[in-house]
Amino acid sequence: MGWHGIDGDRRLAFRRVDDRSGFPWLTASKLPELILFSPQHRKDSAEEDVPMYIRAPDGGEMAVFGDELAAEVGRRYGAPVQMMQLKQGIFDEACISVITSDTVREIGRLAERSLDTRRFRPNVAVRLLRPVPFQEDEWLGSVLSFGEKDDAPAITVTMRDVRCSMVNLDPDSAAAAPEVLKTIVRANQNNAGIYGAVTCVGRLSVGQSIFLA
Repeated sequence: MGWHGIDGDRRLAFRRVDDRSGFPWLTASKLPELILFSPQHRKDSAEEDVPMYIRAPDGGEMAVFGDELAAEVGRRYGAPVQMMQLKQGIFDEACISVITSDTVREIGRLAERSLDTRRFRPNVAVRLLRPVPFQEDEWLGSVLSFGEKDDAPAITVTMRDVRCSMVNLDPDSAAAAPEVLKTIVRANQNNAGIYGAVTCVGRLSVGQSIFLA
């Protein structure tokens, strides 16, 4: 985790060439099948910040910055797009997002669906010692530290994560389930998870203890 978030995270984005708004990026909220395009790292380039190839829904692979990929996505969207690489990434509100498994589970229970955490696109998924859904709301202004060392990587929790229609999209099929977002609105005023700003950089790992201060 660096000062601009997780290395390589959201460093690539399609720009809608003809869009002159303040948000020209093409997201799956505008083209759901964009989810089905999968970044591919080569075995000899695992240390690269961004992948160099993309696997299309039909299984074919195309170069990230090649004309073929831009043309294919533009065809599906109905307007020209251009792949951009951003040094500091493109984020909704902050560079780190966190959600607990208990929040995901509760949303699924209320929506009567089994939900994959990937719907919520977190950088960090947390398993609480004392399960309480939407407990993240109580963390505003606090610091989350990853590990027990004095110089452990850490973030300051800055705001709740206000959700959009992206949570409705299945990460494997891109099928929409509108009841997911409707459930979040009813259950927690459209908030699920939190955003944070990096205050100490370092390495995160699966199974790492997280401390709230």
